Amino acid sequence: MDKLTGSEFTLGRRFVGRLPHGKDLITSIEDFCKASSIQMATFSVIGAVSFATLGAYDQKQQVYATFTQEEPLEIVSCTGNVSLLDQDSIVHAHIILGNLEGKTIGGHVFSETKIYAAEIDLQELTGKPLKRAHDHTTGLMLWTLSD
Repeated sequence: MDKLTGSEFTLGRRFVGRLPHGKDLITSIEDFCKASSIQMATFSVIGAVSFATLGAYDQKQQVYATFTQEEPLEIVSCTGNVSLLDQDSIVHAHIILGNLEGKTIGGHVFSETKIYAAEIDLQELTGKPLKRAHDHTTGLMLWTLSD
């Protein structure tokens, strides 16, 4: 790819609210998007998690290496997007977390990441939705233009 691949979107509805205590971060956002018929969005989350499952993509082996952090953690920053995978809303998010000593860790967010308290700011995007598909060059699930 030699240039940006993407589409133009207009702003749709904007949602600001609390995510459910004790539930999975990724699943909670996906469930909300499905219930609200949101196909494309960007979002940010602040708050705290009871434990987190994070990962980083191993570019040589083309797989995610994951790990679980089992302690209370503050969400320093969490940003992501919503797109479609097989007609279902799917979340792709990255997070930076801080512990009680102020040390940080971060990476790609996976389920199970349990919400302690979290607030979301989600901006729906309207237009022809982007879909996730396997990219044979990188091994990742990347956006493609819709049919």
